[in-house]
Amino acid sequence: MGELSPWHWLIVAAVFVMLFGAKRLPDAARSVGQSLRIFKHEASKLRDDEEIAGTERPAAAVQSPQEPPTIPVALSVEDQARRLEEQAAALRAQAVAERPERPNT
Repeated sequence: MGELSPWHWLIVAAVFVMLFGAKRLPDAARSVGQSLRIFKHEASKLRDDEEIAGTERPAAAVQSPQEPPTIPVALSVEDQARRLEEQAAALRAQAVAERPERPNT
């Protein structure tokens, strides 16, 4: 009962054809194949980059240590609202300053 017989696969294929139509299935298969090729290409590039980075790692270890990243402090809702209002006011002032003057008619 756990395995699928050829009849089960035939029924599943027929349901797919009925749901998606005979025209869309080849297009979908082509798209999936293209996506897999792109994924394999990118994965191999990533692996090559890691191999190159692995050979250059000792030279990078000689560099001076960097500052540790700062942990952002969570702002209260009021502080977030105040900052957003300040940014909006600055953007409005900038838009007004950049607006071309219209001649009075």
